[in-house]
Amino acid sequence: MSKPLRIGFVPEHFSTPLHYASTRFALAATLVPFPSGTGHMITALRANEIDVGIGLTEGWVAGLGKTSSGAGGGYKIVGTYVDTPLCWAISTGRDRDLRDVDALKGGKMGVSRIGSGSYVMGFVLADSKGWLKTPGEPPFEVVPLQTFAKLRESVNDKTADFFMWEHFTSKKYYDNGEIKRIGEIYTPWSSWKIVAKDEGDERLTGMFDSINKGIKYFEEHPDESVQYISTHLDYSEGDAREWLKTVQFPHDVTGVSHTTIGKTIEVLQKAGVIEGNEAKASNMIGISKH
Repeated sequence: MSKPLRIGFVPEHFSTPLHYASTRFALAATLVPFPSGTGHMITALRANEIDVGIGLTEGWVAGLGKTSSGAGGGYKIVGTYVDTPLCWAISTGRDRDLRDVDALKGGKMGVSRIGSGSYVMGFVLADSKGWLKTPGEPPFEVVPLQTFAKLRESVNDKTADFFMWEHFTSKKYYDNGEIKRIGEIYTPWSSWKIVAKDEGDERLTGMFDSINKGIKYFEEHPDESVQYISTHLDYSEGDAREWLKTVQFPHDVTGVSHTTIGKTIEVLQKAGVIEGNEAKASNMIGISKH
């Protein structure tokens, strides 16, 4: 009998179908939480601490794009976990004078890790604002802080001026007055992908099947999902219900579209996150979705 897969995931609302796959549909895996996100999972994959990661598209592509052509990065993209884009909320400290995104140029940007989604999307934001026109002149000072809790602290004690994190995960802290929302930016691609150290691992087929069943159960049991999210994860019942209206999971998570990864590479190259023009979607993708 084969050993269970070690699957890295972010313990947020998006992980609910994975929870169902594990508890109801015989997912043969040890689930390993990574609250600090995709950047930390990249490190763990390369250190052979996990076999599979479920994380943000931009983080996975940026990690592979750091290698010369997107090949040999320690993992391949093998599945599509979420079809909808991600809304990144832009936050500052509750008493800070910063009132809008235009005030952030040249400031200190808090990120979980270099190369994480919170890092990558800062440069996508800068590109959208036209702040990357001077080569070699970064738009922000980058301050790596590992966790969401430390990022929230940093904008209040002025270690950082702002940070970016998923909207609904941030909302509780707007509602309780801990931090202040000053803007948002959506990913121009579908938001979550599945990667594996070995795209030929025979255990992936069973994993895809269990996650597909978990997604179907999630869609058919919204009240149970809201209950789970609001009692086991850090969200109010109202926010969980609102999030359910915004998210769409695929009916089959197997494979990834070349168009999606190509578009991500293109935007990240323009934003200076991936240097040069050698990165290719075909080198990053382990299983294609046509």
